[in-house]
Amino acid sequence: MSPVRIHHDTYVLVCDGSKALLLRNAGNAVDLDLKLVEVAFEPHPPTRELGADRPGRVHESLGASRSSVRAPDWHEVAEADFIRSVAHRLDETVRSQGVKDLVIVAPPRTLGELRSFLSSSVRTIITSEVDKELARLTTAEIERHLAALSKLP
Repeated sequence: MSPVRIHHDTYVLVCDGSKALLLRNAGNAVDLDLKLVEVAFEPHPPTRELGADRPGRVHESLGASRSSVRAPDWHEVAEADFIRSVAHRLDETVRSQGVKDLVIVAPPRTLGELRSFLSSSVRTIITSEVDKELARLTTAEIERHLAALSKLP
């Protein structure tokens, strides 16, 4: 992994499937001072509240037998919707705030999904991607993790 440089005024998106933090570095590349710009949180209710109570049924074309159809994982659907909304909001922020540099921090699966929803204007300003789960940490802990990544040989 190459070092992650977060210069002054670089925006940092830290997210997972249900929480997103957009931060701006008010410090410099050596002494990070991340300030919260925006937060998005999507509480995921229990599966019973997200979708149907039973899998659907299908009648076979021959005979009278029936079989069940695999039900979608409603939590995965909710996470994908949340990630899509984060990408849309990020695009709006990049345009309205004139963001020049962006670092994205997310678990590998979330990072892959997020990439598919990002606009070309957002993709062009990404300077680094970090595949780590940091969304549940405090801003100070996120700063420590990212500072450690900037000191890699």
